[in-house]
Amino acid sequence: METAALRSPRLWLWAAPGFLWLLFCLWYTNTSGPVSAAEREAYLQTAAQMGWGDEQRSSIRRFMDEDDGGQFLMVNLLDLADDPEAGANMNRYMEHMLPALLRRACHPTFAGDVVHQAMDLAGIEGAETWGSVGIVRYRSRRDLLEIAMNPVFSGKHDYKIEALAKTIAVPVAPSIYLSDLRLLLLLVLLAVIGIANALLARR
Repeated sequence: METAALRSPRLWLWAAPGFLWLLFCLWYTNTSGPVSAAEREAYLQTAAQMGWGDEQRSSIRRFMDEDDGGQFLMVNLLDLADDPEAGANMNRYMEHMLPALLRRACHPTFAGDVVHQAMDLAGIEGAETWGSVGIVRYRSRRDLLEIAMNPVFSGKHDYKIEALAKTIAVPVAPSIYLSDLRLLLLLVLLAVIGIANALLARR
């Protein structure tokens, strides 16, 4: 009886996708907790060796001190420089950045071109016009730091600076986030299982 149950197509129909989804969740979710005190000191030492200024190191220290271990979104407002090479420089930057993100379960979640100047602006000058907006999901603050502290990244980041006339990048902890890939994958798998289950029932 047990052997027959294990060979049941319906059992594997649920078990196999469920196992794959759990594996994905383990990879996609930060299971290492917040940045530790030892990691903070190591990152700050690396930042100093890379030539980061006092203000940058102070900002990154606060970023690490306030870490809750959860995912976050980096909201980027971008305005390309008036330079024929701006687009090419941004592509050179992304050629490094995108693989570095994907290896750490981080990825873009939204990208779009701005269709009009800022319609609500207060307390800031020179922020009326932007070219595009991009949002990147980071698995953890540790993942961002691992990318930023890579010596290779420093040289590639120069391409981004050269490509842009101005930019703002703000980390945000999502409270409503319907684009979470864990949820989307679960819904897709349930839909596929439902269709497959219906086809099996017809036999």
